[in-house]
Amino acid sequence: MPEDEAPVPIRAHARIRYLGPVAPHWEIVTTSGDRRVGEEFAQRTNARLLMLPAHDPQFRRNQARVERDAEREGIALTWDLGDEAP
Repeated sequence: MPEDEAPVPIRAHARIRYLGPVAPHWEIVTTSGDRRVGEEFAQRTNARLLMLPAHDPQFRRNQARVERDAEREGIALTWDLGDEAP
């Protein structure tokens, strides 16, 4: 984020949990805050992660994209990669 931009206030909190090697691989849940913001974020996140297991090299790139999206939207994230992740 450029230094001249103020941080976006937290509007929601979401948990992203890895379900394992069989698709669907991810569960995205809004745990608090604005449900509409959380649902829109979950749709975008599903598009990036749904068919992508945690051990796939593309996962790290998409994880960074998801984190930037959350930061822009004011969503605090919790990742639960479980024991299956690299």
